[in-house]
Amino acid sequence: MAGVVTAAARRFHRGSALAGARLFCEAPGARLGWRRQALSGRGGGRREVLEKSRFFRRGFAFSALSYLGYEAYVFISQSAMVVHAGDQDELLDQADYLYGSGETEKLCQLLNQHKTSDNAQVLWRLARASRDLAQLSHTSAEKKRQLTYEALDYAKKALEKDPSCFSVHKWYAICISDVGDYEGIKTKIANAFVIKEHFQKAIELNPKDATSLHLMGIWCYTFAEMPWYQSKIAAVLFSTPPSSTYEEALRYFQKAEDVEPNFYSKNLLFLGKTYMKLNNRKLALLWLTKAKERLSHTEEDKQVQKEALELLNSM
Repeated sequence: MAGVVTAAARRFHRGSALAGARLFCEAPGARLGWRRQALSGRGGGRREVLEKSRFFRRGFAFSALSYLGYEAYVFISQSAMVVHAGDQDELLDQADYLYGSGETEKLCQLLNQHKTSDNAQVLWRLARASRDLAQLSHTSAEKKRQLTYEALDYAKKALEKDPSCFSVHKWYAICISDVGDYEGIKTKIANAFVIKEHFQKAIELNPKDATSLHLMGIWCYTFAEMPWYQSKIAAVLFSTPPSSTYEEALRYFQKAEDVEPNFYSKNLLFLGKTYMKLNNRKLALLWLTKAKERLSHTEEDKQVQKEALELLNSM
């Protein structure tokens, strides 16, 4: 049961077939408001405000570096970063800058210098970076598998170090979902319970994180549309198999939109798709139109626009 995530991670729900397809698809991807998402993993409430203030004070100048300027910066200061590994704030700022810039390979190079860290903030970012590297189109199947399991290992360590961090729970759930691709249908279904538990915990710890709400909506949508024959298989394997409804999925998608309007093209798409499932043509048209007309920033956004247009034409 992989993909409880966007692309994130960074692509979500690509299909409902539990046996052959990823259960969720991608994690908070699409760099969903990356500054918000990256910073929100460091705390909540007043602490989050302070973190954001610190980030923009220090990160503003940092983000002004050109692509080549950053290359030079890393080269010149690499030894200093190793010596001053205790300066976690600077490391996290650099990591979040690279994540927001889509520099996946450079992000992995940076964070791999700290793979022995016992800091949960570093570890969950290592999990995210490893997962993102696995998702790149040029990553071989063998390397993808290796990175997927490495990502889960980092997420597990992060959870051990700080179970009070909502981002830790979110990325632990995402990584378990990814590993489901390699574990077989029984493990996939069993993992569904664990995934749901950690998404719910992430939401409990930070009810204002739109990504966690969206991912919980994807979980509900996936099991709401599970074909009857797959439900029978699940019922054989588990006395109480995972299940949900489109109404429940809709609540999470709408909460995500309420928290951060227009934050993610796939949330708009799934609002439209869910209303279609509920036979509410008027609202389905509204949200699918929003998904189609949303400004495209990524390849994933373009795919969302294409699917939204196809659904609108089918109506």
